[in-house]
Amino acid sequence: MMPLAAVLLLALAAVVAVRRRYVVVTVDGLSMAPTVRPGDRVLVRRCGPAGASAGRLAVTEPPAGTRWDHARRPGLLIKRVAAAPGDPVPRVRALRDRPEPRVPEGRIVLLGDNPDESLDSRSWGYFHTDRIVGVVVRQFPRAVPVSSGKDPHS
Repeated sequence: MMPLAAVLLLALAAVVAVRRRYVVVTVDGLSMAPTVRPGDRVLVRRCGPAGASAGRLAVTEPPAGTRWDHARRPGLLIKRVAAAPGDPVPRVRALRDRPEPRVPEGRIVLLGDNPDESLDSRSWGYFHTDRIVGVVVRQFPRAVPVSSGKDPHS
């Protein structure tokens, strides 16, 4: 039988491996409502741009060194991948004058499901793929309901 110290060391190694591969993110903001709402938690598999295909929910760092630095909300962003490198360029305002028919390598188009509340490729154009943290693989139920201040029946 293995000594207790060896079992604990193996358990610790397993936890470290899982933490390197996955991260839990709490949603803050309305840009992805109703898919995910403020207070929802999601499990994100760290994969960089490789797993960020069209239709997936991706977690990304905001663009660096741009006007975004002065935007409303710093921190991680959760957006839907509208187009990955090689996909046709979607018809969104910030990309309508782009000459290329396909999303170039190193770029990605990210859109919030709630356009009225989302800072995304509609306004900012392409995002850099090297800013992708991972993709959402699971949503967790809320621990405590978040009150919007509105009547839930209206």
